[in-house]
Amino acid sequence: MNYTRKQVIAGNWKMYKTQAEAKSFLLKFLPQLHGDRVLWLDEQQRAHLPDIVICAPFTKLQFLAETLVLSPQNLHLGAQNIHWADEGPFTGEISGQMLNEYNVRYVIVGHSERRHYFCDTDETVRKRLRAAQSHNITPILCVGETKLQRESGLAEEVLTSQLTNSLEGIDTDNLVIAYEPIWAIGTGDTCAAEEANRMLKHIRGVLKSDRVSLLYGGSVKPENIDELMTQPEIDGVLVGGASLDPDSFAKIVNFHLP
Repeated sequence: MNYTRKQVIAGNWKMYKTQAEAKSFLLKFLPQLHGDRVLWLDEQQRAHLPDIVICAPFTKLQFLAETLVLSPQNLHLGAQNIHWADEGPFTGEISGQMLNEYNVRYVIVGHSERRHYFCDTDETVRKRLRAAQSHNITPILCVGETKLQRESGLAEEVLTSQLTNSLEGIDTDNLVIAYEPIWAIGTGDTCAAEEANRMLKHIRGVLKSDRVSLLYGGSVKPENIDELMTQPEIDGVLVGGASLDPDSFAKIVNFHLP
């Protein structure tokens, strides 16, 4: 287990789950969180358990905030977007101070679906990152290339551009970055662990920092979590579809236990 950087296992529920479904999920998921096996860990290992994050739709934040109060201290609430203004005529958006009301600790920023369907740009991503940090919320910045860009040999160039344009003036001490190759999101086509590690090493080189936690996202599942987490540059994962099933997500977050 790598103690130099915080490990983060985040689930992105996207636009799924009613409140009843979220309640059903927690009833099955929470009893599996670490389980009795956590008693086998020594004090240092317990102190460095990964942050487990559920990034839920806005309509679930209040319910989850109230429910997770009595949950393990390393289980946190995350949001899927944040606006750069604290308030204003921005229909359909949500502000940092609104997220603070529910003790949201993490927020996804710049996901490829937001960029593709809702026209997020590197400029708006940067403004959202600043807003999150100004409200003491750790942003999970998503970057990644399309299949065409990869096949054209532009993968590294795309990541460098996204990072350079998005991170100007951003505090890297309160930041998580998720590499999500767009061609592997929801396709079942997982980037090979060694290749994911190589791309994250490139990201770390652009950052010129060894302290930022780097995640891999893209068809993460129980069957590949162990291989992914053995890679030296991978500090955690951003999980999509597999985070919707309580048993599947429990196996992923418990990867580190015997």
